[in-house]
Amino acid sequence: MENFNVRIEKYLRKYLRKRKTNFWEFLFGAFFEDVNKVGTKNLSNRERWLEETLLKIPSGCSILDAGAGELQYKKFCKHLIYTSQDFAQYDGQGDANGLQIGSWDNSKLDIISDITSIPVPDVSFDSVMCIEVLEHVPHPVAAIKEMVRTLKPGGWLVITAPFASLTHFSPYHFSTGFNRYFYEYWAKEFGLEILDLQTNGNYFDYIAQELRRLPDVTKKYANQEITEKDQAIINALLGKLNELSAIGQSSAELLTMGFHFFARKNYIEDDKSN
Repeated sequence: MENFNVRIEKYLRKYLRKRKTNFWEFLFGAFFEDVNKVGTKNLSNRERWLEETLLKIPSGCSILDAGAGELQYKKFCKHLIYTSQDFAQYDGQGDANGLQIGSWDNSKLDIISDITSIPVPDVSFDSVMCIEVLEHVPHPVAAIKEMVRTLKPGGWLVITAPFASLTHFSPYHFSTGFNRYFYEYWAKEFGLEILDLQTNGNYFDYIAQELRRLPDVTKKYANQEITEKDQAIINALLGKLNELSAIGQSSAELLTMGFHFFARKNYIEDDKSN
């Protein structure tokens, strides 16, 4: 006859399966209350910043969404005159390596072109945004130069890109990301005044993000499943990372999920000969 402890454990496992909670998570449950968010805010941080930043551009201004993809951020441009551009070659499957989205709709684009050669006159737009695109461009500096060309003097440039990224949307993945010094250097070179340059998360957030990805990566690339005990260890580490993230914001100088860049094109005299 089974002893009492074994019967209790079997009962708990059966109960927790119904609740979609594993046994080890139940044992460490109180420790998980504070770790539900650490490493999960990459997208939400970026979208919140982007929405707030775009609202700083006056209503009625024109905006070019360079590398617009599926126009997912058109929703934040309702107060602006919106034009989309993309090269329209990614299909969601790519070369099947790394992370792929699965499907991709290029049917709603206004302009189909290379991002380094957009078929519009100089100073066409009041603002340009380029969201999570530069890592997919073979020549990111040329892309920024082209965006600045299309901007009117005094116009706004909005860019986000990762600091460090896994292979995704391959074969169109040419850089893992960009540091703050990249933005500061090229802003000066292209006559841009930086209005805002923010990190998206910090070192501990980034580690937590990748730790959360471990079960899927382990299954795909090592053909193994993470056990309940393994998951309990992961959750314990997430708890520590959550604590460290709150007090270690300056660690973003070492590693972060990305940068958010907002700048304005300097005014230049049209005719310096007079």
